[in-house]
Amino acid sequence: VPTEEIFDENPTRYRLEEVKTGINYAIIINSNAGLWGYNIGDTVEFVSTDPYRLVVTGRIKHYISAFGEHVIGKEVDQALLEVSKQEGIRTVEFTVAPRIQVPDGELPYHEWLIEFEKNPENLHAFSQKLDEQLQTKNPYYKDLRQGAILDPLEVKSLSPNTFDSYLTAIGELGGQNKIPHLSNDRKLAEGLLRDSV
Repeated sequence: VPTEEIFDENPTRYRLEEVKTGINYAIIINSNAGLWGYNIGDTVEFVSTDPYRLVVTGRIKHYISAFGEHVIGKEVDQALLEVSKQEGIRTVEFTVAPRIQVPDGELPYHEWLIEFEKNPENLHAFSQKLDEQLQTKNPYYKDLRQGAILDPLEVKSLSPNTFDSYLTAIGELGGQNKIPHLSNDRKLAEGLLRDSV
């Protein structure tokens, strides 16, 4: 199922021979007669159809589509990596959440909470480059930005060890627990902002 349709009431299901390269799909395992289907939660992109080869691009529960933008993990990871390389900086950890409730007259936006090894010299310029890079990765996000539905994303630099402190506070610090890079709600973001000193 194409990822942008996964939450539709009747998403389009494609057989293996119908898939195309360069499109993100959610994998649905179903019986050979098609009576039932199970969403395993992974998103994939086919890089070849002869032979069939694919890469896992993320998890279907780790996405942002508060406004129909269908942003997935692969897109934010690549955007952040590319801008970080350009700027010569490294990040420790990050997460992204939509900021829906904004003051009157302002537009909603994506809020990036990033713990840097060393902060960029100009956080605003870094945010602008990241916004431009995300637009190149996701046409839905680009349309919403150009259509004045969303404001440019905002990056908040978190204090050192914010992510570890948060995981410790909720009893989940350890190798088996990972911070989701995308959330469609603000639960994780608000917890991190409370813990950031």
